[in-house]
Amino acid sequence: MELFEQIRRDRRDSELSIRELAQRHGVHRRTVRQALASAVPPPRKPYRRRVRPAIDDWAELIDSWLIADQQAPRKQRHTARRVWQRLVAEHGATMSEATVTRYVRRRRAELGLVKMEVTVPQTHLPAAEAEVDFGEVYAVIGGEMTKCWMFVMRLSHSGRGCHVVFGTQAQEAFFEGHVRAFEWFGGVPHRIRYDNLKPAVVRVLRGRDRVESDRFVALRSHYGFDSFFCIPGQKGAHEKGGVEGEIGRFRRRHMVPVPKVASLTELNEKVAAADLLDDTRVIGGRPVTVAAAFAGEQPELLGLPAERFDCARLLYARVDTHARVSVRQNFYSVPARYAGRRLPVRLSAGRVEVLDGSRMVAAHDRAFGRFTEVLTLDHYLEVLVRKPGALPGATALAQAKAAGAFTASHQRYWDSARNLLGDRAGTRALIEVLLAHRSLAPDVLRQALDRSIETGCVDPQLVLIDARRLARTDSTPAVPIGVLTRYDRPVPSLTAYDTLLTGS
Repeated sequence: MELFEQIRRDRRDSELSIRELAQRHGVHRRTVRQALASAVPPPRKPYRRRVRPAIDDWAELIDSWLIADQQAPRKQRHTARRVWQRLVAEHGATMSEATVTRYVRRRRAELGLVKMEVTVPQTHLPAAEAEVDFGEVYAVIGGEMTKCWMFVMRLSHSGRGCHVVFGTQAQEAFFEGHVRAFEWFGGVPHRIRYDNLKPAVVRVLRGRDRVESDRFVALRSHYGFDSFFCIPGQKGAHEKGGVEGEIGRFRRRHMVPVPKVASLTELNEKVAAADLLDDTRVIGGRPVTVAAAFAGEQPELLGLPAERFDCARLLYARVDTHARVSVRQNFYSVPARYAGRRLPVRLSAGRVEVLDGSRMVAAHDRAFGRFTEVLTLDHYLEVLVRKPGALPGATALAQAKAAGAFTASHQRYWDSARNLLGDRAGTRALIEVLLAHRSLAPDVLRQALDRSIETGCVDPQLVLIDARRLARTDSTPAVPIGVLTRYDRPVPSLTAYDTLLTGS
């Protein structure tokens, strides 16, 4: 282009001939004529089709295989490697696998066998829409590799997300994720996109019609948003591509390497810190950070209602002979006096609460998996008073030791009591002390246990007297002498009564 410009300039300024221009610029006279005729160089001549002796003899056969594959099951069609293997084994062809791979890739596109899905770019107004989905994540919780489920809600305009990890993707976790996300955003988007999650959809009908669960309708009514359900299956994945990509991005960015935590609560604290860190990132193609975009979007969100939505599910369970209720194939202890009764149970994403009327009689962290026992030693103390021999092998005792509720002080006192009083009496002494935990602070009782071990006096009544004395000393400060003198009153006189007696 620059050469043509210079030739035309020299012709215009110096009025050189075609021969002189060709000599000055070192080009053929034909090129000079082309430059004088047009400022744009003519297109290059196309290259002749190269001969492909290795593949040309087999091109028609390969094409027939690729076309016939359209009638075969999708997972049993020819790959480029399989085409090459058949040519070599069945037809004695001599060519490299790379030659066949290049040909197959090009011919599939030319024959229209590869279909490209075209999507339409979208513009999302502030607070107009959000997307929700669950994704799998793994974490080492308490030293054990555990599969968890991460709830994600992503605002389509700003790209800000809320991530919460649960041990299940059941309905109560689905609702709890919504409540936490709305509180994290400080408002509610006008519409939320979903795939056909079971917690929300009971049955998929024709087109966009769905039979929704009653509790999901209650959640939607409580917060006032609209719902939109994508096309079922892989075809509808692009309809909420923002949250689909967000799950993978967050997992790679904040879950690699696999996090190691003591509990699910600690893991969610790390996830919340990661959400704050993501506010400073800039999404590709956008001029501002996520936090800046959200600052303009937040005022457009719907306001939060005055009351928080109750995400818990109310169930009923019968207490078995082991003083346990079975909830979602896991067992939770209740006080032994409720054995044989049917009690209501509030099941939330992370808690199991057993009720007796309006009074809560047991509360546990929810267990995940199957046939897990979550037992509290205090629920079995009344039974252990009559059966002290059951305490050493009790599952509730093992769990109390693992949780730190049954401390080294308790174990030393138990050993001392059994040495001095015998197994049965020593165990009953320990149980009497454990019963006192219901009314006395654990630290005070541990101090009293340590003092009883030092003095060699393991009588449980003396331990409790010492614990109450320590509790009074800790909670009630000493009153200095003389402070109460302001309440002194003179001794009353009986003179008037004596006068009455003398006068009579």
